[in-house]
Amino acid sequence: MSAKVLWTPSQERYDASSMAQFERFVRDTRGLEFEDYNAMWRWSVDDLESFWRAIWDFFEIPGQQAPSQMLLKRQMPDMKWGKDAQLNYADAIIQHAHKRPDECALVVQSETFGRSEMTWAELRDQVASVADNLRKMGVTQGDRVVAILPNTEVALIALLATASLGAVWSLCAPDMGHVAILDRFQQIEPKVLIAQDGYIHAGKQVDRRKILAEINANLPSVTGFVTLPVIGPLPDNHIAWSTTTQDSASYQATQVPFEHPLWIVYSSGTTGNPKPIVHGHGGILLEASKQSLHQDISSKDRFCWLTSSGWIMWNGQWMALAQGATVAIFDGAANYPDMGVVWRFIADEKLSYFGAGAAFYSTCMKAGVTPRADVELENLRSLGATGSPLSGDTYDWIYRDVKADQWLAPISGGTDLAGAFVVGHPGMAVRAGEMQCRALGNAVRAYDPLGEELIGEVGELVCTEPLPSMPLYFWGDDDGSRLFDSYFADYPGVWRHGDWIAIDESGASVIYGRSDATINRKGLRLGSAEIYQAVEGLDTVLDSLVVDLEFLGRDSFMPLFVVPVAGVPFDEALKEQINAAIRAQVSARFVPNEIVEIKDVPRTLSGKKLEVPVKKLLLGGDPQSVVNRDSMANPESFDFFLAYAHARANT
Repeated sequence: MSAKVLWTPSQERYDASSMAQFERFVRDTRGLEFEDYNAMWRWSVDDLESFWRAIWDFFEIPGQQAPSQMLLKRQMPDMKWGKDAQLNYADAIIQHAHKRPDECALVVQSETFGRSEMTWAELRDQVASVADNLRKMGVTQGDRVVAILPNTEVALIALLATASLGAVWSLCAPDMGHVAILDRFQQIEPKVLIAQDGYIHAGKQVDRRKILAEINANLPSVTGFVTLPVIGPLPDNHIAWSTTTQDSASYQATQVPFEHPLWIVYSSGTTGNPKPIVHGHGGILLEASKQSLHQDISSKDRFCWLTSSGWIMWNGQWMALAQGATVAIFDGAANYPDMGVVWRFIADEKLSYFGAGAAFYSTCMKAGVTPRADVELENLRSLGATGSPLSGDTYDWIYRDVKADQWLAPISGGTDLAGAFVVGHPGMAVRAGEMQCRALGNAVRAYDPLGEELIGEVGELVCTEPLPSMPLYFWGDDDGSRLFDSYFADYPGVWRHGDWIAIDESGASVIYGRSDATINRKGLRLGSAEIYQAVEGLDTVLDSLVVDLEFLGRDSFMPLFVVPVAGVPFDEALKEQINAAIRAQVSARFVPNEIVEIKDVPRTLSGKKLEVPVKKLLLGGDPQSVVNRDSMANPESFDFFLAYAHARANT
């Protein structure tokens, strides 16, 4: 992997970064100096106790009591962290209200509510008031508080209030289907439900009252309902959100053990009942703090990650708030009234850091958006990307049409660990298509099927040492079997993440897509991301999906489904252009058996392509069980594949 260099940081920029400050801290307090980043990475994954203690000390993580021992049991999946610690996640954010009460903590741009700002003191006071009201509703330590809310300050305040009580938070996006929401919340038996009865998206009002009533009726454990009315009157026996934020109450957080549950997040749930993943206060604080080094976030930043409330990046954005940065929240359609709306927001709010899913950038590129010419991006210093691999041509577009002098740092990780395995580094060059390094503390490697490490070759992404933010457990998984089967069944004592990755000798990496959607053509295996890069690099193709159907006793059949750019005819010329791109950039072996036009690629709520459900369907799987439509961002897109599967079954 020796891709072209697109940007190199100045020494001055790196010296001012939080990563450089951490290096100096380790040198001055531990007497450790490293010849390069890889040497520091090796220390961080070999001496876990020392490394994570250094993170705790460097970030001065607030708590009534620091851990007397950071790592008690260095064995997956039964690791134990944070002996004797007493702390609370909410304190790490609210502490800034004591230092800078009148400075801006949040900027919210909402299609439903317009633009607003909130100071640190206002945030603290509303968190304290909501916590007091939750306490009056009977919420105590360990109870679950759930919400169906968009990405606005309301959800953040409710999270912090819940966490401050030692209760457990869980959130679903308001555009999710009621079945998907119930599939999640019924598993954890919440005591309080907080919801918004509607919202505006892409200029259209969405009424959620009937769906919320059905959800209410099917959550018998809920005894307290809090509603933010946007469309209609407050339902009977519901409490208005506005009344919960107005009490004069002092902020005081319950101190809990390191591994006390903080929140429950969920796997996509597209191929089965979603896994309720439980993360703890201490582990999330350590991982998020460490992550801020790799994203170079400090109190000087104005930060935004474009996310829905149903994606783990919603949780991840508060990493910046904990560092004292001002967090700007964008709640609305990213393409309304046009694809430039988010870039205007970045310019207007003078953001220094902006992150989004890879699909956002590629869609902007295909739409011909040129932020560099359209808006002033003087303050923008860093861009992040995740959700799916960022193609090389999208790297090029960013440096050509967004801004030449900036740090682009894609990351890849997941909901499972509420963090990233491979990340950016503010002192390294940016190379097209690559992620710069493995994260500190994350013992990431590429394995072959026998568990041997691969260098410079594609293998399974694994993590060979425990992380403090790995799931404490899955809710209701009393014997731990579901968690074991999800991550540890393939390689004993090693976390298998389910991605294809190649890591070179320098530690730079490329993600090649999900390993359970592998393409195997005449014995040669390939991740789907390489085909997508070739196909979607064409200015005639907006999106695509490929699956390899390996039939018992028959030759494999690989269809490629494409969404042409608007106005481009789907004809033999386009098909030949696509095949030529695959031959040139991948291999003639991976030219598809068939190219099929579709209107939309089916995706999860977090924007990932649903390759596995489509593959299972086309291999003869039961249409009712291969995918949960309520967990899809665009459930109607699956109708085409049902018809396609039926047609193939009858040929």
